[in-house]
Amino acid sequence: MRKLKYLVLMTMMSATGLEYANAQSKDKLMIYQMLPRVFSNTNSQNIPFGTIEQNGSGKFNDINQKAIDGIKELGITHVWYTGVIAHASLTDYSKYGIPTADADVVKGRAGSPYAIRDYYDVDPDLAVDVKNRMKEFEALLQRTHKNGLKVIIDFVPNHVARSYKSIAKPAKVIDFGAQDDKSVAYHPRNDYYYVPGKDFVVPTDSNTNDGLASLKDGKFAESPAKATGNNVFSEAPSKNDWYETVKLNYGVDNQNSSKTYFDPIPPVWNKMRDILVYWSNKGVDGFRCDVAEMVPVEFWNWVIPELKKVKPSLVFIGEAYDPTAYETYLTKGKFDYLYDKVGLYDGLKRLMRNEQDAKTADIDHVWQVESANFGNKMLRFLENHDEERIASKAFAGDPMLAVPAMVVSATLSGGPVMLYSGQEVGEKAEGISGFSGDDGRTTIFDYWGVPALQQWVNNGKYDGALLSDSQKALRAFYSKLFKIAGKSDAIINGKHYNFPLGHDSRGYAYLRYTEKERMLIVVNFDRAQSLEREINIPAELLSGTKPASATELLNGAAVQINDQTIRVKVAPSAAQIIKF
Repeated sequence: MRKLKYLVLMTMMSATGLEYANAQSKDKLMIYQMLPRVFSNTNSQNIPFGTIEQNGSGKFNDINQKAIDGIKELGITHVWYTGVIAHASLTDYSKYGIPTADADVVKGRAGSPYAIRDYYDVDPDLAVDVKNRMKEFEALLQRTHKNGLKVIIDFVPNHVARSYKSIAKPAKVIDFGAQDDKSVAYHPRNDYYYVPGKDFVVPTDSNTNDGLASLKDGKFAESPAKATGNNVFSEAPSKNDWYETVKLNYGVDNQNSSKTYFDPIPPVWNKMRDILVYWSNKGVDGFRCDVAEMVPVEFWNWVIPELKKVKPSLVFIGEAYDPTAYETYLTKGKFDYLYDKVGLYDGLKRLMRNEQDAKTADIDHVWQVESANFGNKMLRFLENHDEERIASKAFAGDPMLAVPAMVVSATLSGGPVMLYSGQEVGEKAEGISGFSGDDGRTTIFDYWGVPALQQWVNNGKYDGALLSDSQKALRAFYSKLFKIAGKSDAIINGKHYNFPLGHDSRGYAYLRYTEKERMLIVVNFDRAQSLEREINIPAELLSGTKPASATELLNGAAVQINDQTIRVKVAPSAAQIIKF
C-alpha cells in the first residue's frame, strides 16, 4: 500500500519538482517544552546525585510574568510543563503524608517523571508550600492562560510507579490494583499483570556504587511481582528494563497471543478517562501521551472522543515511533498529532552530524511517503527530554549547526514544532549528573541546574543579561523562525513544491505557497561550501503575476529576482526563507 502511494505521488513530478497539497491546518502549534524542576533552578552546584537541598529545584511560582514573557518572545503558543504529575522520588515529604519511595525502584534521586506515584497529585518538589502544591500549580495555569498561552502536560497511560498509591484521589476513586485477583497472571478485570507465586526481585546489577548505593538494600517487597512497563512478564527484570514501573492492563493478554478483552470496557479505561477529565477540568489544554503505541489503539479511539465531549478544544499528542502505525493512530486512534522522530528527526540528525550516509533524500521520503497526506499532523523537533542536546559532544557540538534542520522542521508542514528549554541558548548538557551519567542529555532523574539556561534566567530576572553574543544570536534566530512559521499562511496552509538540487547536494529547497503568500525555503547542510543556485519558479505557481521583489525574512535582506528566477547564495550550515 505504501509502495502504491509512493508511485502515485511520483507521477505528479514535473521536470523541476514535485507539487504536494497537504491537508489544511487552522493554526500551527508552537510548543515550548520545559521541565519546571530544572527550568527556573538557579542553584549551580550540580553535585552528582545531589539532594534537593544541595542542588535545588525550580518551582511553579518561579515561572512568573517575566519568565512567561520570555517564552512568548520566542513565538510560542503552547507550553508543555513536563513532570507536573506526582512521581516516585527519594526526597522525604512524609510529614505531609506523602510516602517516600524505595531507592531500589527509583531511578535517580529526583526520580523519573514517567514513574507516576499519584495521578491526582502534583510533584511536591515544585511547590514552595508543599501543603498548597496544587494551588500553586493552578496559579501557574492561570498565569499561563492570562498571557495567551495554552498548557500541555504529560499523560502517562502505559505504566505507573511500582509504589503507586494515590493520597489525593477524589472520593469514590478506586486505586489501581485495589480489586485485582492477584492469584492469576491475567484477568480482564485486573488493573495489573502478575507473576503468581513469585516475589519481585530487585535487579542484582542495579545496586552498584552509583552515589545512591547506601540507600539500597535490594529488599523492595512486592508479592506477587508485577510486569514492568516495558512488557517484561518476569519477577526479575534487568537494570536495563523499566524495572521501576508496572504495566497497566487495557484488556490485552500479552502472554496469550495478545488476545483482547474490550467488551465490557476494562476498568483501566474508565479510570484513565476520569484522570484526564480531572486535569481537563483544572484548565489543562492538551496532553502529550507517553509511549502511546504501547496502549491499544482501541482505547484512544474511545477515550479521546470521550474527553472532547467534556472539552472539544483539547489537544492530544501521541509519542509514536512506528511509521507504519502513524495513520492508524491518527485515524482510528483519533490523535490530533504524533511525534515525527523516526523519520524527520533521525534524518536531520544525520545531516547535522555530517554523517557519511546523511542525505537530503530522507526529507523527501518523510513528506512524500512516510507522512504523505498527514504531514500537518506530525510534531517536529530537534530536542526533547529523551534526546541529546544539539550542542553536546554526543550530537553536533555546535548549536548553530541546527539552523538548516530547525528551519526544515518548522516550515516543512503546518504541523506543530517544538523547542526544548535550553535549546534556544545552546545548552551542552556536560558532565555526570547522577543516574543519567554523561550522555549529552539534561537529566530528568536528578536535581540539576541547566547552565546555559541559567544564564538567561539570570537569578530570576529572565533577561538574558549573562548570555554571550553567540547565545543571544541563537535565541534571536529561534524567535524569528518561530514567529515566521507560526504566522505564515503559506507555511500553515500552503501547498508544497520541491526543487531538486541533486542527490549529491547537501542543499534542500522547496516552496510553500497559497494564493495569499509564497515562501521559498533553501537550506544548506554543507559545513564548508556555500550553496549557490538560480531557482526558477514555475509560472503556474505565480497566480499570473511576476513578483517585483523578494525578501529574506531571517535577516531582512533584499533578494535578487528576475522575472521567475530567484538567485540564492546560502552560507554553510545556514538557511534562507524568502518571501516574494
